Amino acid sequence: MTLLLGACVSPAGLAPRGTPTDPATLAATRSLADTPAGDWPATTWWTAFGDPQLDRLVAAALQGSPTLDLARARIDRARAQAGVAAAVSDVHVGANVDGAQQRLSEHYIFPSGLGGTYTSINRAALDFSLDLDFWGRNRAALAAAVGEARATEADAAEARLVLASAVVRSYLQFDLLHRLRAIADATVTQREHLQKLVHTRQQAGLDARAEVQQAIGSVSAAKAERSALDTQLEQVRHQLAALTGQGPDAALDFTPPQVHAARVALPEVLPADLLGRRPDVVAQRWRVEAARQGSAAARAEFYPNVNLSAFVGVQSLGLHPLFESGSRIVGIGPAIHLPVFDSSRLRANLAVRHGEEDIAIAQYNATLVDALRDVADQLSVWRGAHAQARDQDAALARYEEAWRLATVRYRAGLTSYTAVLAAETPLLAQRRLSAELHNRQLDAGAGLARALGGGLALVTPPTPTTSTLR
Repeated sequence: MTLLLGACVSPAGLAPRGTPTDPATLAATRSLADTPAGDWPATTWWTAFGDPQLDRLVAAALQGSPTLDLARARIDRARAQAGVAAAVSDVHVGANVDGAQQRLSEHYIFPSGLGGTYTSINRAALDFSLDLDFWGRNRAALAAAVGEARATEADAAEARLVLASAVVRSYLQFDLLHRLRAIADATVTQREHLQKLVHTRQQAGLDARAEVQQAIGSVSAAKAERSALDTQLEQVRHQLAALTGQGPDAALDFTPPQVHAARVALPEVLPADLLGRRPDVVAQRWRVEAARQGSAAARAEFYPNVNLSAFVGVQSLGLHPLFESGSRIVGIGPAIHLPVFDSSRLRANLAVRHGEEDIAIAQYNATLVDALRDVADQLSVWRGAHAQARDQDAALARYEEAWRLATVRYRAGLTSYTAVLAAETPLLAQRRLSAELHNRQLDAGAGLARALGGGLALVTPPTPTTSTLR
């Protein structure tokens, strides 16, 4: 009869449509070719830049960030929820004591002499219950909760990675501004020397007053640019202090960076291993597993639910004989719950779970593709900056020589001050470009370390499986 009635409620025709992407199908060999082979980034990947001050700032940020406190709180909550799901499969024991004063019926089970009297009915017992979980509903619910907890741990790792990357990239901007500030300083000194030379030549009748005014104006312009860089430096200092959980006064103690170029390399097997290295990919993969187990739990709702219950204790009419040996009660038996006329609700619930599974799979697929794109983008930026820097070094040397020759000719009276300015303008642009290219290489190195997962150390994400109830 149970099987016959159960056939009225069926999950037939319901199934998810999404399929997780196999990382091996995402071709990246040609795009990532010609790159030195190496290991995955270390957990403390920023130490590769060789700047102790940067190491201290990242450590301070990771220790005192409210964002990371929130991530840790979410982990604690997810683990507690997994504990709740695990407790469902345990034997539940409850101690129950109850009593009631009542009039006993004269036309019920009570013998003559008790019927029609007032007495108390008392019971004290330990009640036991156990869900036998024949169809794996509780096991699937527990696996889903564990998957969510693992995903939350990966989210916390992603928050750490994002925060460390923000500190490193702000610090590299700090380094760039210091380099530009040094160029501005050299420009002010250079133009002050030229101003003195122009003034001397004007006194000797070799230059007009217009050249003197140009020289004075060029010094003022260089100082204005230096002041603008000082303002930007102060803002980046404040940004670094905020990222590390400190007040603006701490920014006053920051010293000029001593950043060195980090080695850029790629692991030999990238797409497949990236599945377990990027926190965002790991989180989405666990969410796919959690959604899949949620579907399995919803499917198990279609099958009979068998509980085993038992009790042991004492029971009596009246309080006095409650603890006498004859008042003992013991019982055990199964309880079967079978959905018969609940098909619409169960099918709708399963369809919702399948929809959540499809959403999780789509998000995972998009995250995996975006992760590979991120790696390729960072590598392209680094390659471009690296190739451009080689040509830029040669170009800068040419412009430095051109400006030096123009200055020599001006001192000898063979050319005008305008020619000196004409040689200086592209020289300053090339100096700034060299500093920016150096920064671009450093930033791409940091971006590549982040794109590779930043040394993630988590439990390996689950491999795609098919529910036994499908």
